[in-house]
This record gives sequence, C-alpha cells and structure tokens, in this order.
Amino acid sequence: MRDSVEVRRSRIDGSIVCPPSKSYTHRAIVVSSLVDDGKASIVRNALLARDTNATIHGCRVLGSYIGLEDDGYGGGSSRITSSSTRDSIGNASGGSEGNRGSRGRMLIVYGRREFTLGYREIDAENSGTTIRILAAVSALVKEGSTLLYGDSSLNRRPMQPLLDALKQLGVQCRSLADGTPPLLINGHGIEGGEARITGSISSQFISALLIPSVYARHDVVLSIMGEQVSRPYIDSTIAVMRAFSARVDNDDYKHYSIARQEYKHTNFTVPGDFSSAAIMLAAGALAGGSVRVEGLDFTLPQGDSRIVDILRDMGARIHVDTGRGMVHVEESMLDGGAFNLADTPDLLPVVAILALKSKGRVEIRGVTHARFKETDRIANLARELSKFGAVVKELDDGLIITPPKVLKNAMLESYDDHRLFMVLCIASMLTEHSIVRGLSSVDVSYPSFLDDLVRIGADVRIID
Repeated sequence: MRDSVEVRRSRIDGSIVCPPSKSYTHRAIVVSSLVDDGKASIVRNALLARDTNATIHGCRVLGSYIGLEDDGYGGGSSRITSSSTRDSIGNASGGSEGNRGSRGRMLIVYGRREFTLGYREIDAENSGTTIRILAAVSALVKEGSTLLYGDSSLNRRPMQPLLDALKQLGVQCRSLADGTPPLLINGHGIEGGEARITGSISSQFISALLIPSVYARHDVVLSIMGEQVSRPYIDSTIAVMRAFSARVDNDDYKHYSIARQEYKHTNFTVPGDFSSAAIMLAAGALAGGSVRVEGLDFTLPQGDSRIVDILRDMGARIHVDTGRGMVHVEESMLDGGAFNLADTPDLLPVVAILALKSKGRVEIRGVTHARFKETDRIANLARELSKFGAVVKELDDGLIITPPKVLKNAMLESYDDHRLFMVLCIASMLTEHSIVRGLSSVDVSYPSFLDDLVRIGADVRIID
C-alpha cells in the first residue's frame, strides 16, 4: 500500500491558499440541514474531505437534501467524494496542479426540522464531530431509531457524557458498547429542560447539544460541570447558529440557554482553516525561506488563530494582514516557552514540532483531552519526537520537549492520525532523510496537503 512518504531536507518558499475550515464546514452542513422554511441555504467554500463527507452523508441519511453546485439539488450519489492525495500527487517529484484541492465547494442544502419515520444507520467513519453532533440531531427523527458508528478508532472514543445529557433532555439513547459507539438513538424529539454535563472531555458534546436544542419542545439549559475545554469551538458553533438566525445565551461557558426558535435559510461562507494554516506556518518557521498563507478570515472565531501569537512569542518573524486574510512567516530560530493549550488542543502537534528548532525547552500543558482525539496525541508525539533525538517528558496533560542539537533521521509512525502525519512530514524536512507512515489519513482534513507542500519546494516522495 502506498501509505508512506520519504522526506528529505528541504527549503520551502511560496504561498498557499488555506483550505476551508473543517470545523465550520461540519457545523454549516448540519445547521443548514435543519432549516425547514422551504428555501435553499447555500454553503460556500465548504471543505470536501473524509470527515466532512461523513457529515454530508449522515445528513442525507437523515433526510436532508445536499447537492454540489455542479450536480444539482439533491443529485448524484449519497456520498460526496474528494480526490485522494495519493492519486493527485503522483510521485511528489514534479509539483501538482496548483491549489485545486484547497479550494472549497458550494453546497445547496434543503433541510428539515423533523426527520421521517424509520430505522437508519450512519457511518461516521473517523469523525468525532460527525458522530457526536448527528447523535443529538438524530433525536429529531419523528419515529424510529438511528444507529451511529465509525471505524475502529472512532468506536473507542468516549460518548457517555453526551448520552447522559441527552437522556436528561428526554431522549431515549444508549451505547451498544461500554460508553462508546455504536450508539442507538430513538426518535420522538427532544423534550427540553436542564441537562448537566462535564466540560473536561470534549467541546463537541456541548456543540452537539446546542444545535438541535432550538427544536426542543421546551427551552433547554445546559449546565457545565468543571472546566470547559476547547471553548473557541463552542464559539464557532454559536456563530454558525447565529448566522442561521438562532440565538444561544452563553454565561461564561458555565450555562447555556436555548429558547424554542427556528433556523432560517441563509448564504454562509466557510472561512479558511486556521488549524491547517498553523501547520503550514510552522513549516515556514522551520524550513523556510518563507511561507505566505492566504484565504484566512479573522472575523469568525477560530481558536487555532492563536498560532500567530505563539509564533510571535517564540520569536518568529511573522507579518499579519487581517484585511487581506494573509499571514507571512519566515524561517526563524525560535525561543522556548511554556504554553497552555487547553482551548486549542489541535495546536499541540504544531507547537511540539516547533520545539525541535527552539533554543530552549518547550512546555505544553492543559491538553489532557488530546488523549481522546483520533489517537492519544500526547503519548504518540512523545514517542515519535524522541526518534528525532529530542528529550521528551510525557506529562498527564502535556509534554516537555528539549530539542536535540542535530535532528536524527527517523522512521516515523502517525498512527493514522492526520494531524500527526502532517506535522511529522514538516519536522522531517529538517532531517537528511526520514520516512513517515500514514499518508491516507490526510484526506480527513487537508486532501491537498502534500500537493501544496511539494509545490512550494518540499522534497517528498511516495514510497511504492
């Protein structure tokens, strides 16, 4: 299987159009699928990748109509496919066809507030956002049940706090395993009332509860126990709901109040993805030349925009033009530092590889919940960064990384985690020759990742 890449020392230089936000694409698809005013919503610049395709498929299974701009309303297959990076990059030696894979697509969505009778199954593949949000949305089935499941990795991810909260809101639901998928959700709607849920595991639980609660029979209040992690992702959910005319009252992430109301059709443009941009900005700081990332939107909340401040704090040469939606970073010798990433756990892999070129150690804390992502990212990063010669101390909630004087060549495993694969490729450009496994995972969030990287000068080849 062509699932490994060979990476050699590289110097990159050029500009990249940031792919659309995976997080906002998920939310815009689901919320537009709940508009029931007889008119189409338009979702522009949507990311078509493995995770977001799973959400499109799930919403279609529930009964919404979603079509691409070029295949008509509700037309085509029930599965929207994206081009595979493995097919488009060839042998990664001659560049690519520009930024085709980074450009978003326009979706035409006709939704509904109450889904039809019957039993249905939703395969969420590897997408935690898909299974958690659509589990809650499945309560809006008029009569019947929905079985939701995913791949082996997703079927190990915790779901019980979400199920417990749904039960408090009058939904009949259960796990067919031990608090993990498969999940069985019975219809009949959401009664409403108050639900209490922990905030320490995943913000996706809160987003999942907020989105369909506008159609509960009675007003809904969510009370959060403990510290709320990844708060900017909840801000993103509320921003999308607001764009579709729904209001959520947020009391400092401790209580959320959702009154009975209706979503209304709108045109929504998905912003560029700061999670993906962060990886490419790290590439510029580590292996530039310089890299300019374009297509960003500073007006909608995205927690991972914090990468700009982190790079500045580490001494990177960086320029930001918010009006043009552009960030430009040049190769820099970086300082160490201590960073709490509780609100931005997807920056853990990015900051971890920045440590490899720092003058002092880098301490990352506050990311216990990163152990419940696609993989245990704390343990796996500790293991893989050590192969480069870094001294890595694994903490319960993070890492302390002391960089090596010279990075060693390494045989690296990404554990089929898209973010680990991408950052390990970036880090490998600082070595003479390294191998990274897990190419197929990039379709989860950034199908054109290697195309973009090669186009600006990375020496990367797929191993047959």
